[in-house]
Amino acid sequence: MTRIIAIANQKGGVGKTTTAVNLAAALAEVPRRVLLVDLDPQGNATMASGVDKRELDTSACEVLLGEAEAAQAIVRAPEGFDLLPSNIDLTAAEVRLMDEDAREQRLKRALAAVRDGYDYIIIDCPPALSLLTLNALAAADGVLVPMQCEYFALEGLSALIDTIESLKLKVNPQLEIEGILRTMFDVRNNLANAVSGELTRHFGDKVFRSIVPRNVRLAEAPSHGQSILRYDMGSRGAIAYLGLAGELVRRHHARQKTLETA
Repeated sequence: MTRIIAIANQKGGVGKTTTAVNLAAALAEVPRRVLLVDLDPQGNATMASGVDKRELDTSACEVLLGEAEAAQAIVRAPEGFDLLPSNIDLTAAEVRLMDEDAREQRLKRALAAVRDGYDYIIIDCPPALSLLTLNALAAADGVLVPMQCEYFALEGLSALIDTIESLKLKVNPQLEIEGILRTMFDVRNNLANAVSGELTRHFGDKVFRSIVPRNVRLAEAPSHGQSILRYDMGSRGAIAYLGLAGELVRRHHARQKTLETA
């Protein structure tokens, strides 16, 4: 059964795109059939996947506006996963959708036609609780929240959880928190360790055991249009994302077994 996971956090600079691209590459390595959806007008996930956002004929913009089917816009990334790319045109799509009926359901409808072709669909959200993010959350089964272990991150997490609970009531009853991923983690930082402990106490097994460290190679990889797995498979960043992919797959299997038993 396909699992659709939105990578979301309204706070910028927490590693959403880094997580989306590297998780997609790690899941493809397992191997699993993966579609990465770039829903950020900046198009950073598109570029980091080795696809030039300036040369797109069809993108997520046309798909959301109903001018193209998802299958027409999907391209193959060099690292073995499929990509629904985006660029700055997506901003115009968001504005045009404002007055449309069921505007938050556009992505869900578009993905319905291709969903069965994948094991995982990963959605990279913009750093805001915008209409684009609402489309991602309406389409998703789970939300993976990357966050730095710092004081203000906890407030942002609370706001995101409130939004998820609201959407469950109004738009997507199946939506749940897939997990919280600690990113850019520095074990020498006392505050980071304190916040990490607080997260674990409050959210328990919703906090992934895998922790993404601060890693120079991880920061360099996107400028080469590569995931960390292709750029430096032996780096701490690559090991962390391979671990996250394994954790995600094990959770997915456990969830499926529970459903089958029920």
